Amino acid sequence: MTDAPFSDHPEMRFAPADAAALPLWLVDSGADLPAELSPAQRAFAQAQGFDGAAGTLCLLPGASGALDGALFGWGSAANRRRGRFPLARAAAALPAGAWRLATELPEAETEALGWLFEGYRFGRYAPAKVPGARLVCPAGVDAARLEAIAAGEALTRDLINTPPNDMGPDELEAAVRALAGRHGATVSVIAGDDLLAQGYPLIHAVGRASPRAPRLIELSWGGEGPELALVGKGVCFDTGGLNLKPGSSMGLMKKDMGGAATVLGLAAMIMALALPLRLRVLIPAVENAVSGAAFRPQDVYTSRKGLTVEINNTDAEGRLVLADALAAADEACPDLILCMATLTGAARVALGPEVPPFYTDDEALAAALAGAAGAVADPLWRMPLWEPYETLIEPGIADLDNAPSGGMAGSITAALFLRRFVTETGRFAHFDIYGWQPAAAPGRPKGAVGQGARAILAALPGVLGL
Repeated sequence: MTDAPFSDHPEMRFAPADAAALPLWLVDSGADLPAELSPAQRAFAQAQGFDGAAGTLCLLPGASGALDGALFGWGSAANRRRGRFPLARAAAALPAGAWRLATELPEAETEALGWLFEGYRFGRYAPAKVPGARLVCPAGVDAARLEAIAAGEALTRDLINTPPNDMGPDELEAAVRALAGRHGATVSVIAGDDLLAQGYPLIHAVGRASPRAPRLIELSWGGEGPELALVGKGVCFDTGGLNLKPGSSMGLMKKDMGGAATVLGLAAMIMALALPLRLRVLIPAVENAVSGAAFRPQDVYTSRKGLTVEINNTDAEGRLVLADALAAADEACPDLILCMATLTGAARVALGPEVPPFYTDDEALAAALAGAAGAVADPLWRMPLWEPYETLIEPGIADLDNAPSGGMAGSITAALFLRRFVTETGRFAHFDIYGWQPAAAPGRPKGAVGQGARAILAALPGVLGL
């Protein structure tokens, strides 16, 4: 077995503050060149045709001919609004070494984080060329905070990128234990048939067909302050069960534990930053496999909450394992429950891969999340818990249907289903994330990506009164 999926990523840290760093100027499209350039450098840039067009780079020679700095095309404000982390393109293009921003940048914190994100590459199975340009943290930016956020993001990406032969329930548990060990947290696990004995029948039903035992993994940290419960879907691979997926739909199912990976990345940020709260992370970790023990369409199960659920599609398994975990979180009446899951294709149809929907009845929580999402360039979009659709998840033979017929409003009906399992806690939100970057973009190479965690982290102080 190769390096652990939660290995260190030194390229996602800043250069030392006292590094001999070269200057990097950001030049708006069509703007004058920086006054600090020597006449020779100015003539060189003009001869190269550098005009500040977005993403263009001009390396500047010094008097000896050695590299003495660089100009980076910052484009127009309209162009920058069409994407995130434009400075990350400079991180990818610049020669190795230390660099410092020579241009004042109002968005310095976000752009510096984007630079760190560009340093991520997944190299567990084959060598990966990592950008060698390191940024000196801009003045006024909290370097330790951004490095903690980058480390949490790297953990999320590593976990999702790891293929299912090396990332089953056992390995996901090991990753949780490793994270807990780093931060002095405690871990408890209920596995296999003990799930039935201790009241988690839906988690057991979904995972029992696999030789890799299903389990509920719980991480606890912090001794005082408001209590935050994070629940993440940990379906380590999803065949669809007896409602078998076609091959084209199974190809990305290693990312079906993206909710678990994302809450673990968020937990890593919270613990590294020592937020004054009590943290509880609940991960139902299963593999939805096919065997003689597989759960079936038309089965009816009684959940931990006492609600009965009719199975009308075994490929709608994520909401089942989340239901039992949410019920367990709800029993403690925490101050806030947040649920994250790669749950529905309907969310992608509605909003595409970059904008995850979230659902909550709490107006203040919704406003805080939306505001934070915009402030930290971590997009979220609120979708409605539309009450008239409640009847769609009520099959008649049982309290709930795990897969309503008709094919419409699939993300909303899934959120309504999950809300039924949170009855004692006043503040609850569910995030239907994708967890995957289909094509490389600044700060986000193709592959796994965190979604929503940074927005939540930014919103928590106001939401929980920290």
